[in-house]
This record gives sequence, structure tokens and C-alpha cells, in this order.
Amino acid sequence: MQHYFKNVLNTLSAVSSRHKGMMSPQKKFALEVARLGYLLYSTEKPVAWCGVATPFELLHAMGVTSCFVEYIGAVLSAVGDIDSMLETAERHGYSTDICSYHRSVHGAALRSMMPTPDFLIATTSPCSSGFATIEQFAEYYSKDLFAIHVPQNSDPESVSYLAAQFKDMTAFAAKHTGRSIDSNNLRNVIKQSNKARSVMLDVYEMAKAIPTPVRSKDMINLYYLMSLIMGSEYAVEMAEAYRDDFMNKMKNKKQGLAGEQIRLMWYQNRIQFKNPLERMLENEFKAVVVVDELNDITWDPIDPDDPYEGLAKRILNNPLVESLDKRIEHLIKLAQTYHVDGMINPCHWGCLQGTGARGLVEAGLKKAGIPVLNLEVDCVDAKNFSEGQARTRLQAFIEMLLERKATADP
Repeated sequence: MQHYFKNVLNTLSAVSSRHKGMMSPQKKFALEVARLGYLLYSTEKPVAWCGVATPFELLHAMGVTSCFVEYIGAVLSAVGDIDSMLETAERHGYSTDICSYHRSVHGAALRSMMPTPDFLIATTSPCSSGFATIEQFAEYYSKDLFAIHVPQNSDPESVSYLAAQFKDMTAFAAKHTGRSIDSNNLRNVIKQSNKARSVMLDVYEMAKAIPTPVRSKDMINLYYLMSLIMGSEYAVEMAEAYRDDFMNKMKNKKQGLAGEQIRLMWYQNRIQFKNPLERMLENEFKAVVVVDELNDITWDPIDPDDPYEGLAKRILNNPLVESLDKRIEHLIKLAQTYHVDGMINPCHWGCLQGTGARGLVEAGLKKAGIPVLNLEVDCVDAKNFSEGQARTRLQAFIEMLLERKATADP
């Protein structure tokens, strides 16, 4: 893995240098994925494996490379190296009912392919499987674990409770790294985070245009990486690459997908391994994914002089953390502001948020007049992917949406 990340980083850095730093958003995204992966596998900085709801800016301000374990599962799937990891985990007793993101990283750890952390941080939300994985990693690597209890509401008491835990987390990290948090450095990190947030607001606003400058592949996994590098100059650069690309397209009246007919929203996880579905949607049906559920700004700017409360509010307003009712409200708001015709839920196997909530999510959106396709697929394990079945169901769904639009048009 370290060799892979180093090769990608070197190749894309050379491309950036040749083009004087000007890169497409997709290549900029790939560069930052490689940069993070390389840092995880190098010994340049302390490493922390974390839960999804960790405030990564705080660790970044302390010079700690931090990441949630699901990142490695997604990379393994994208590069086609996940099968052996899953097989290793299964041979050691990990059930195939377990989310394959987590099963794959257990396999990678058992094969000594995961970087050894200096410490670990688990978060009770959004995923119990993720919490259990971090717990087991702490035991496997014999490293100390800090657990963050994330409330499921955002009242003032919950905000204060979570903010206090974040302060304790920094003390825990300082104890295990010898790096205390510097107030000036933290202030600068938060300012960078706010700047990236501001640019991404512009990006998402442009994506709402009819027709949109977005292609279905443009912002795959964007939220996940942005959350990991927020507070760094790289997050700002990547956000600006998307903004400039969309601005140029709109200035030149260039559509993301020529002849756009159907606008779709994607729920939670994109499919990580190579598959033809998004290309099929665009080429055969002129259907484009204009928004992913988690590609949104749901928090206010954070006070650089007192960031803990603002970071807590951001976490508590994350759709993955909120109650299902609030999550459905968020989905409906996105569907309406992006003018989508329908939503696709890949129903990732073993995921309570994706598969477990499918019925309630579908019912909630249908009440608002938004059709939903529940697509049975494992988002990282290609062995559980039936291309023919997926194509058939997508085709029927898009044809229904086209007929619905035709009927609704005056």
C-alpha cells in the first residue's frame, strides 16, 4: 500500500508541476487521496485511526496524521486489491454479514498491511461496526483508545457535552505524542477550514444549476476526503479546483452532461470498485448524479478563537449523526434545491444507515414526491455485484422517471 500511494503521489505531483499547479478537480482529488495515504504509511508524523465523527482539524493542528479506517477499505476496493483482505478476515472468523469496509481493514491488519497507530479514537456514531473495529484495532496493536460519545441531538447541553470531550481528546493525543496543541496553529487551521467551507458553498450552489456543470463522477467521495483534510491548505486548493472548473463551464455555457434529462441524488455511499452504472446512466439515459447526500455544508463558520463548540455543532448537524427523521428532512431539502427527479440508495450490505433504514427513507421521500430506487449492492465487494440485475433495475427506474416527467410537463 505504501508503494502504491508513493507512486501515485509522485506521478500526480509531476503532472501538477508540469502544469504549474493547474489540475482538473478529479486529478487534484486523486493527488490528495495519495498524499493522505502516503502520510499514513510513512513515519513522518504520529498516526491515529479514528471514527468518522472525529474532529480531524484538532489532530491536524497537533501534527497528527489521522484517518477513519473506512478510507483504506475504499482504496482497496478502488484499486482491486480487496478480495484477499476479505478472505483473510473471513478465515479468521469475521462474518460476511459484517460491513465489507470494516471486514477488509480487519483482513489488512491481519496481513500487516495497516499502519500501526500511535493511538486510536472511536466515536459511537454514526456506525457501531466502525466503533467495534476501532476497539479491536486498539487490542490488536496494544494501543490506547479514546472513546467519544456522540449525542443524537444538537441542543445546547449536547453541544457542551461533546465540546468537552473534544478538549479531553486533545489532552489524550498530547499525552501520546508529546505534542500539545498550539493556540496560534489551531486558530490558523480553523481559518483554513472556514475558507474551504466558504469555497465549497460556491461549488454546491453552482451544482444546483439547470443544466448542471456536474458529471456523475465529479464529486464521488468528495465529502469523505474533505472531512479528513479540512484545516489544511490542500482542502482549500481542492475546493478551489472544483469551483474554478464549474465557473469556467458555466461561463462558457458548457453542461456537465450534454442533453441532461434526468437529475439524480445518491444516498450515502458510492460504489467504490470499477463499474459501468454511472457511465450507462449518462450515455444511455442522459441521467446525471447532481448531488450526494453527504456533499453538503450543514454547519456555520467555526470561531477560530474558541473552536470546540463550533466543531461539536458541526458533528451534531452531520446527517449521518442526526436522527433518521432529521436525515430524511435533509434528503428532501437536497432533492428540492437540486431539482432531482429521484434518488438511488445502493443499500450497502451490512450497513444500518443504508440497508437498515431503506424502508423508512423510501417512505419518507415518497411522501414528498421523490421516487427512490433501492439498489442491492455491496459498495466495496465486487463479488456481490450483479451488473445485469443492476442495469435492469436502473433502466426500469429511469424509464419510470422519464414517463413521470413527461406526464407532469404541461
